[in-house]
Amino acid sequence: MTTLLEINQLSVKLQDKHILQQLDLHLCAGEILGLVGASGCGKTTLLNAIAGFAKLTDGVIQLDNRIINDGELMVPAQERQVGMIFQDYALFPHLSVTQNIAFGIREYSASEQSLRIDNLLTLLKLSDHKDKYIHQLSGGQQQRVAIARALAPQPKVLLLDEPFSNIDARLRTELMLEIRQLLKKLNITAIFVTHNKDEVFTFADKMAVMAEGKILQLDSPVAICQKPNSWLVADFLQLGTWLTCKLNRNELSTPFGSLNLTDSELEYITRRVSNVSNANLVLLIKPQYLQINESLTVNACVEHISVTEQGYHYQLSSIDDNTRKQSNVSLYSQRMLNIKEKVALQVKPHPLLIFSQ
Repeated sequence: MTTLLEINQLSVKLQDKHILQQLDLHLCAGEILGLVGASGCGKTTLLNAIAGFAKLTDGVIQLDNRIINDGELMVPAQERQVGMIFQDYALFPHLSVTQNIAFGIREYSASEQSLRIDNLLTLLKLSDHKDKYIHQLSGGQQQRVAIARALAPQPKVLLLDEPFSNIDARLRTELMLEIRQLLKKLNITAIFVTHNKDEVFTFADKMAVMAEGKILQLDSPVAICQKPNSWLVADFLQLGTWLTCKLNRNELSTPFGSLNLTDSELEYITRRVSNVSNANLVLLIKPQYLQINESLTVNACVEHISVTEQGYHYQLSSIDDNTRKQSNVSLYSQRMLNIKEKVALQVKPHPLLIFSQ
């Protein structure tokens, strides 16, 4: 696939603070990327740099083999073929749905405007609301208008800043799937910012985890969740519980039992951690890799109980091992336990994810 958006060594500095640092990013036509990361990591600044609202300190941005920003050349935002949807949608309350959509294509002929608007009203299921004002629409309908307005100039890239945060949870997934299908149908490349990794799984082809102005890992959402490349990535995504562990030859001990390692698993650990004997090793344990084993000595205490679609969700803390006290250990089970009940947890053999903290 041909690269549509190419960003090389992008840096943005504001008031002597580096917001983005030597960031690289390549996207092909039709790909949808979800940007996640803690507040202040540079997600929105990256969108603004692509859109033309932020000046580069260094680096180059190319769109469809055309340089749109390189620190000296800065193509105006309205000439970049980049659409942007803000978190609050930024719709004009004094204009109707049709007039909002027409706002960005006023230089086109009346017939061309009418054709584009009618197509978008149909695609986004807004035909029955075309003459309404914004306050007469639901949150989901307002978002559809914002998307229609952004798509009217037929951009090559669409940028969305937390687009689903104002949508009722019940409608969010349905709307995400609708918009994803629309972007795929129109073959539009999109980048969206979110704090919710579940939205990335529903909406995106790729995920980029950011921290301190850099992309820590870029891959498919499934690949990142299965194989995070660093402690920072796994910890931000809250993929499981961190268990302190110790390695003694081929045995990995944890507060909830030990695992006998194969030669390949041992090689994996020593390859990831240069000095195993002195490292503060932590094992990322996902809830499905813990089980209750009544034949073992109790080693955990139930601290919190909630009910989910997967059964009971328990938060437990370890007991009997004060040197490696664990808390907020997550476990799903169909079995009903009580607060402060003591149980024996066991780590099941599983693909290991071990880091030096």
